[in-house]
Amino acid sequence: MSAEESPLLQYQPGHRARAHEEIYNRFSKAQKKAIVAIVSFAGFVPLFVSGSFVPSIPQVAKELDSMPAVVSLAVSVSVFASAIGALVWSSYSSFYGRSPMYVWGMPFMSIGSFAVASSSNLSTLLFWRFVQTFGCAGGLSLGAAVIGDIYKVEERGTAMGSFLGATLIGLAISPLCGGIATEYWSWRGLHVALGAWGLLQMVLIHMFLPETAHPHTRGVDKMGYSRRTVVWVNPFSSLGLLRSPNIMAVTLANTFTLVSEYVLLMPLAYTVGARYGLTSEALIGACFLPNGFGNLIGAPIAGRLSDMVVRRWMDKRNGVWVPEDRLRATYVGGLILVPLSLVVAGLTTTYIDGPIGLSINLVCLFTGGMGVDLVLTPISAYNIDIMHSKSAEVMAATTALRSLLLAPVLGLIIPSIETIGVAATNGITALIALVGYSLLWVTIRYGDRMRAYVDVGYPSADIN
Repeated sequence: MSAEESPLLQYQPGHRARAHEEIYNRFSKAQKKAIVAIVSFAGFVPLFVSGSFVPSIPQVAKELDSMPAVVSLAVSVSVFASAIGALVWSSYSSFYGRSPMYVWGMPFMSIGSFAVASSSNLSTLLFWRFVQTFGCAGGLSLGAAVIGDIYKVEERGTAMGSFLGATLIGLAISPLCGGIATEYWSWRGLHVALGAWGLLQMVLIHMFLPETAHPHTRGVDKMGYSRRTVVWVNPFSSLGLLRSPNIMAVTLANTFTLVSEYVLLMPLAYTVGARYGLTSEALIGACFLPNGFGNLIGAPIAGRLSDMVVRRWMDKRNGVWVPEDRLRATYVGGLILVPLSLVVAGLTTTYIDGPIGLSINLVCLFTGGMGVDLVLTPISAYNIDIMHSKSAEVMAATTALRSLLLAPVLGLIIPSIETIGVAATNGITALIALVGYSLLWVTIRYGDRMRAYVDVGYPSADIN
């Protein structure tokens, strides 16, 4: 093998391959679907917790005697908490298993939710908002790891798309629910309901989610410890995976693409709402629905498409598997839909009045949501493909880096719109999204050399 070749290339016959197949046959198709449904429900929660807060920002600012731009820092705090929480829960999931980490996180979410509901000032709200989001932060990284545990590489993209599509229902309905709760009930009541939801989810997962980690791979299995033994696991060790040029490149691409989602959604009350006279929190929340439905539709399409691309390129190479082939499925979303929806939405909000302008914006929100998922879903499946033995860790590490990069950016969105306008802000974001796609193109073109340059423990194809 030359210095520029990767070990991740071809399936190998024999006993190891048969044992590998048996690992993925531990659960029946029906059981796998049930497991995906359970982890999708858990993955739904962090997106709902995050999205339901945005429409309430004006009311929270008024009640706590603060400025909306300052209250929007709660979004950045949530993003930061998601990064830390994902690292903690994923690291411990490799030691204790996936299911316990879901259960352990829910008390943090519930306590944080009840405390947010009783907050009397901004600093208290921000602290408990951190605790609340920290508790449910494992939903996405743990769910993706579970998908990697039970589905082999040719099926993983489709399963990942189904998982992300279901979880993104939270993104679709949370702003509407948050807006309705804010207008007709109260934002405090919403967080009380979230706290009760966390307790219910803890019980349901404990009862119905089986352990999916591969046999004899957990730390408690290798060391012979009891599951009740408390062991210190360094949650930041998984950040070492970011030394991989491949993982770093696709994570930056993921982040640059996701910025577009926040630029369209986070200031919606001050862009589309203000421009077209939507003063009701419920109506503003309803404007989030097209983007969420774009996510909901785009994720399953992206997952199935990425599996089709993997199989087609394996056939072309007579069975040789190159993991970067999955990233070819990002073309339409990364190069066309995401930047185009940003530019059109910015120009429309600036120059087109009335129902026509509002309608065009809603279409852009839908296409933008679909485009983002056409990028994010193949990237998520790709990360699990190349780091299958550390699937939870790689998802947490990439989520953490993405969140840490997004946290300060989110605090600049509303000030940027107030300073240079919607069209210029969206245009700059579209250019950033195109930079993200260029990183994907480089990874597709030179991925094998990049993997050979820094090997962070890539597994061989016959055990993926």
